[in-house]
Amino acid sequence: MKSLFKAFNDKEFNRKLIFLVLPIAFQQFMLSLVSASDAVMLGFVDQNSLSAVSLAGQVTFVYNLFLAAMTIGTSIFVAQYWGKNDRVSVEKILGFVLRISIVVSFLFFIVATFFSNYLMKIFTADIVLIEAGGEYLRIVGITYFMCGISQIYLCIMKNCGHASGSMIISSVTVVLNIVLNAIFIYGLLGTPKMGIAGAAVATTISRGVELCWSLWESCRKDRIKIRVKYLLYVDQRLRKLFWKYTFPVLGNELVWGCGFTMYSVIMGHLGTDAVAANSIANIVKNLIACFCLGLGSGSGIIVGNELGAGRLQKAKTYGDYLSIWSIVSGITSGILLLATTPVILHFSNLSEQANNYLSWMLIMCSYYMIGKSINSTTIAGIFCAGGDSKFGFLCDAITLWCITVPLGLIAAFVLRMPVLVVYFIVNLDEIIKLPVVYRHYKKYIWIKDLTA
Repeated sequence: MKSLFKAFNDKEFNRKLIFLVLPIAFQQFMLSLVSASDAVMLGFVDQNSLSAVSLAGQVTFVYNLFLAAMTIGTSIFVAQYWGKNDRVSVEKILGFVLRISIVVSFLFFIVATFFSNYLMKIFTADIVLIEAGGEYLRIVGITYFMCGISQIYLCIMKNCGHASGSMIISSVTVVLNIVLNAIFIYGLLGTPKMGIAGAAVATTISRGVELCWSLWESCRKDRIKIRVKYLLYVDQRLRKLFWKYTFPVLGNELVWGCGFTMYSVIMGHLGTDAVAANSIANIVKNLIACFCLGLGSGSGIIVGNELGAGRLQKAKTYGDYLSIWSIVSGITSGILLLATTPVILHFSNLSEQANNYLSWMLIMCSYYMIGKSINSTTIAGIFCAGGDSKFGFLCDAITLWCITVPLGLIAAFVLRMPVLVVYFIVNLDEIIKLPVVYRHYKKYIWIKDLTA
């Protein structure tokens, strides 16, 4: 109780929390609105369009795992170097990460554009969903290349005192995406009615705007610059340090993300009603969890700045405060999700069976929020801020691939359990991790200045 009082009454800490976490959380919310608008608008077209985009979105989800690893790895070092006011090292990290991101993003662009139907066959055997999802992927493929540049620079902005600027760029382009969704999906303002292809075109245009805006931002005075010399020349010391702490993050993201994708594969083979309900549940979960995810990202920056500046005791204190906030955030998010469930069910436009699935899925998502909030703040935020990135990899590898994924596969395809039982099993991962995460946090291994 004493720690709770301190966390809520430390003015310096709360000022950092407000001016960093809230913009990042709002940015997360706006990004989640894109998926929500796709689902809502396509849901009014037909249920198959909704399901197809949801499954095609799993390719984007896997790509975002790579981006997440790169941005977390970038934040580990940029937050600490920014705490030391070392702009040169920040620009070196930016150049090195951009070079990697551009190459990988180009590969995703090629695969999504020219092998879209093969990708869809991984997630479903339904020919209608394969064709519709393939059409969507062929159009949005180019956005992977765009995001490989813009998202890395937006990450730099968040870590270097311009979180509100990063939020504005993302928010404006998201609003543009939603407006264009309505225009192209339904054929407004004299445009042809494009349906699922319209959603893809809207996403492509908005991502193009985001890229141009990010590049313009990098050219402004006093901003961190994208320098060609750092794209071509790599500081070997920084390269070794970066991969030492980022490889486990990349492994963690792939282990967690591929496991999460397996959940979609499992649900995707349980019928279109299960797919549609799971799609809506995931979108709602992502929207409600925005503050939790923003708190996780902000935690890494807040703690990283203190570690880089050599204020290790203050970093420890802030870590304790952030952990308390993560519990409050998780409980609040769960209550909010339950409160909005009746509204979501009313406007979901699903079949009676899918709506029944959805109502129970949302109840299960409510307690999932608590685990998600705590784990995002500690594993992806606080631990990584001090270079303790291996724990998350091992934790997710064991939890997902030794427990929830095998149990989900057995429940769905061997025991042929009901859809809701399968969904319950595959949503236990964040809860299972909590005791181990708490124990690891209390070891304080993450209190480390990586720039020393």
